[in-house]
Amino acid sequence: MSDAYDAVVVGAGPNGLAAAIELARSGFRVQVVEALSTPGGGTQTRELTLPGFLHDECSAVHPMGILSPYFRQLPLDEFGLEWLATEASVAHPLDEGYAVMMYDSLERTADQLTRADNHAWRKLFHPFLKHPHDLLTDTMGPLGRIPKRPITMARFGLKSIWPARRLAQRLFENERARALFAGCAGHSVLSLDHWMTSALGLMFSLTAQVENWPVAKGGSIAIARALAGYLEHLGGEIVCDRRITRLDELPRARAVIFDLAPKGVVDIAGDELPTRYRRRLARYRYGPGTFKVDWALDGEIPWRDARVGTATTVHVGGTLDEIAASEGDAWHGRHNDSPYLILCQQSHADPSRAPDGQHTGYAYCHVPYGSDRDMTEVIENQIERFAPGFRDRILARHAISPRDFETRNPNYVGGAITGGAADLTQLFTRPVARVNPYTTPNPKLYICSAATPPGGGVHGMGGYYAARAVIRRLERGRI
Repeated sequence: MSDAYDAVVVGAGPNGLAAAIELARSGFRVQVVEALSTPGGGTQTRELTLPGFLHDECSAVHPMGILSPYFRQLPLDEFGLEWLATEASVAHPLDEGYAVMMYDSLERTADQLTRADNHAWRKLFHPFLKHPHDLLTDTMGPLGRIPKRPITMARFGLKSIWPARRLAQRLFENERARALFAGCAGHSVLSLDHWMTSALGLMFSLTAQVENWPVAKGGSIAIARALAGYLEHLGGEIVCDRRITRLDELPRARAVIFDLAPKGVVDIAGDELPTRYRRRLARYRYGPGTFKVDWALDGEIPWRDARVGTATTVHVGGTLDEIAASEGDAWHGRHNDSPYLILCQQSHADPSRAPDGQHTGYAYCHVPYGSDRDMTEVIENQIERFAPGFRDRILARHAISPRDFETRNPNYVGGAITGGAADLTQLFTRPVARVNPYTTPNPKLYICSAATPPGGGVHGMGGYYAARAVIRRLERGRI
């Protein structure tokens, strides 16, 4: 009996949809199977609080989406995706009442800093901003490829290797520059004293000075709809409401690609993978979890510095040392009562997210893996610190704990929403050490989730590279 498909993708997150699109673009028959009622994985949008308030369930602001080397190749605008941005990518309020901002301009960002730090900021980022799209292509993929810009890539690597706290202390004299860098490095979900955490600080700072971080018009679900629409236009199929627990539940196919956490791959693939490889996947570490709160608000958040309202993302956490303490606590299994927050203001860029004159709000902090502590009051206290009167604007709230995240999407093991710990021991060996990290010892089985390079984020790069591995084998008749 001939196979019904060349490939079946299990999981319709952005990586799974990207993998299916690349296969379909290359002329192969592909089906995507999704457990939820709609495709998208972490790119879901719902009325979580009150009617008319649209909240992103997980991913919200998308620097890697608009700059993704793969998404930039796709006609997603023809399938309804529209990026919307505000004047600034990032605002970082400080107790002095002043917020330091990050704009899509090196000069405008640096000019807010002291004279010495202005020079240091320009010196750090100017070389990377000469050819930023080439650098993103070089960094957002597996090891072993010849970089487009080897000298720039080497420079990036030499800076990236440092712990983020140490690099900020070495390069900058004033708290404004140090805190701005630390807020970007906090996206790593690691202790800022870990080696290589500067990589995320550099990457997020870089993207903010290339494009103002956007939201998707109508909600992050618009990204999934555009990807799904393009896939179906190419002839690919999507089947929802079908949770897979064993390989024999899938249609016959020459290859299976998992957009799943390593735990999910082990659960489904079972004995089709060698025992040693399954054990290595089972040892994969997921890192801290996430506690998130969404708010329906009767107006803008009353920041002390009104310029904060011009940014899609606010890094709430104070100084470099405060952010480092918060992230270090989450990594070491402790809760912090003044946590570093990533706060998103989607309705400032996209008024369709809330009724006229009202707004949505979204903030999360990192907590110990699997934590069951309610962090709502702690999060709101931290926002009040920089925006007195914030609570008076709240019409309704909705909280999501690490357990809630995992219940909704089993890929978020322990509430880890970024695909697993990207510390030094896993950064280059995710999900396990292999020449091609998207392959498994079984030539029919592949992995494309955020547990593969380049890790978390809505960019589709893991899906693209996994699909290319499958395509090479399909074309050579090896599967």
